[in-house]
Amino acid sequence: MQRLYLQFYITILVVLAVFVGAAALLWKIAEDEARTPQYLDIAAELTGALLPDTDEPDAASQKALEALQRKLRFDLALYRANGNMIAMAGRPPPRFDPERARTGWRRGPGGPNFTLELPDGRWLVARQVREQRTSPTVWILAFLAVVAVAVAVGAYPVARRLARRLERLKTGVEQLGEGDLGARVKVEGRDEVAALAESFNRSARRIEELVAAHRMMLANCSHELRTPLARIGMAASLLGDTADPKTREQLRADVAELDQLIDQILLASRLEGLPGLERNEPVDLLALAAEEAAHYDLEASGTSAIVQGDRLLLRRLIRNLLDNARRYAGDGAIEISVAHDAGRAVLEVRDHGPGVPDSEREKIFEPFYRLPATRESGRGSGLGLALVRQIARRHGGEAVCLSADGGGSRFRIDLPA
Repeated sequence: MQRLYLQFYITILVVLAVFVGAAALLWKIAEDEARTPQYLDIAAELTGALLPDTDEPDAASQKALEALQRKLRFDLALYRANGNMIAMAGRPPPRFDPERARTGWRRGPGGPNFTLELPDGRWLVARQVREQRTSPTVWILAFLAVVAVAVAVGAYPVARRLARRLERLKTGVEQLGEGDLGARVKVEGRDEVAALAESFNRSARRIEELVAAHRMMLANCSHELRTPLARIGMAASLLGDTADPKTREQLRADVAELDQLIDQILLASRLEGLPGLERNEPVDLLALAAEEAAHYDLEASGTSAIVQGDRLLLRRLIRNLLDNARRYAGDGAIEISVAHDAGRAVLEVRDHGPGVPDSEREKIFEPFYRLPATRESGRGSGLGLALVRQIARRHGGEAVCLSADGGGSRFRIDLPA
């Protein structure tokens, strides 16, 4: 993943590099343009006027050249048209060939060289002395480099600060998505990022209020349903012998099913509202499975596996799996086993019923989802398996439905041991 602040910072550095390069190129072009041939021709005419005529003695030319050298601070050499030296001031000049010479400027190993053809046919070769001050071009480039470094150093904390605010906002969004409805982000500044943080906080606060109101209404409704159910159950138990036994038994079964449904709804609501487990203790999964299996006249097999978790929730997980197996096993047997595999505790409950189609094995863990055949028979509420997966994931595990050899369904719970 590319970090946002690095993208900002690299963009600034690239812009600075382009700016400095363009400025250096323009300065060089301007400096080269300043040395056009017409200016060199004018310089040749002025220099020819300052030097003695060709018929003057060489000593006069030497004296004039030395005076000119002190003023210009250039090494100078004066040549005749045939290439013979007339006078020299300063360091020895480079080798001069009149046949190849032409008026112009070039950069040599000892510094910039100027070659001027004077109006009377003589040649003047000038070379910049080593002691001369640094070229203005160097100073300009150094100044641009200092400006670029200053901007680069100053831009880094600005880019990093902006990216950190976005990273904190991203963290808050992830916390809210993971179920932490109290997640908020700090509002810093008064720019667009701060406005985005305020919008996120308002949205998170509104979501928290809506979910809290939903949970309260669900809990209140479930609680209020308990009272009429208790009265119906009491009325069913007080029915006389004249009442139809089948009707009385069906009424008691319906009341028990409604009471179980309310209990599951309350548990699901409580699990959604808790960030973690209420209790966390070592639990022997095999012993717990054996206890619950005894209520169904079953025996749990396998090896002992210790898991960290809430004993009551794990007991509900096993009970829901056994209830589901008993409901759909038909006349077939129900098998429950516990195994210890590579640091994981594996609980399996198998039935020999009609089984679950491949396309439905993931959907059956959705709240209130029931298979078409189940909806027609009216069996179950569709919340038991949803609670199984919710409890398994709350313990760091997973719940899946697998195919079983010979038919039926096999529910596998994988928990960290």
